[in-house]
Amino acid sequence: QEQLVESGGGLVQAGGSLRLSCAASGRTFSNYVIGWFRQAPGKERDFVAAISWSGASTRYADSVKGRFTITRDSAKNTVYLQMNSLKPEDTAVYSCAASRLAVPTNQRRHYDYWGQGTQVTVSL
Repeated sequence: QEQLVESGGGLVQAGGSLRLSCAASGRTFSNYVIGWFRQAPGKERDFVAAISWSGASTRYADSVKGRFTITRDSAKNTVYLQMNSLKPEDTAVYSCAASRLAVPTNQRRHYDYWGQGTQVTVSL
């Protein structure tokens, strides 16, 4: 069964860094776009970043540009989200997802597989 598993979340002070991982199992997602989304309490799930299957194309939400970096290691079937200069407003459950589209997309409806999420909490 196809599965995406996130890890790397935790509690960090404002200005700190975390690296999230999204590991795929059950099938290879090497030719899928992988995206990260986040959902804060009482809010909708928002797009954060996405990366093409080759890693050559990326897309970011305006709120994280210059602070977050998405990369992928196809050999390990893993996508990473490096988060720097974290702010309290980055606090959310972060989930990764896989899309069959050829280019990174910020639309949730284009993603077919979803992980369970990992909590990121940024304190003042």
